[in-house]
Amino acid sequence: MEMTMTKEEEKLRKSKSAKLILLFAMVSMTMMFAGLTSAFVVSKSRPDWLKNFELPTAFYFSTVVIIGCSVTFYLAKKAIQKGNRSAVTALLLGTLTLGILFVVLQFQGFGQIVEQGYYFTGEGSSITTTFLYVVTVTHLLHLAGGLISLLIIIYNHFKQKYNSTQTLGIELGAMYWHFLDLLWLYLFLFLYFFK
Repeated sequence: MEMTMTKEEEKLRKSKSAKLILLFAMVSMTMMFAGLTSAFVVSKSRPDWLKNFELPTAFYFSTVVIIGCSVTFYLAKKAIQKGNRSAVTALLLGTLTLGILFVVLQFQGFGQIVEQGYYFTGEGSSITTTFLYVVTVTHLLHLAGGLISLLIIIYNHFKQKYNSTQTLGIELGAMYWHFLDLLWLYLFLFLYFFK
């Protein structure tokens, strides 16, 4: 006897599959950052490690901004579930603005490090700032993926592909953005306490 799936069952299966794939991707990214932070811990014992290095103030502000991104994305997901399209538009655009501001603040932080006389490469560099640079740029690359997916979500939203019963794209985007937020929070706290 051949079993046929209803549209609702097919939609549920597609949703579970997409979320599982994203979850696997996030686990692999977590493992990569665990490796980077482990290398950071091991390198602390080097004699040329900077003991008095202070994180740039822009990194503190960027932490607040990326938490704001998660809040606006969460609210966008709730708004689409309620069918409030205008709120979704404002919240998604707000998330995009905050995401871009996060990137700007990260680069300002790099500038502040250079102003302190520390460089990322070359003769004036140290292993401490090089590690900091590698960790934050790797996070920025993952954030670039988040910004691209957010642009696709905004495009699909304007094409009216989402509604109160079809929220998968926004849900996946929110999952990834919350992951990026937690990842940066972990990295920030790690860099702050593991100098």
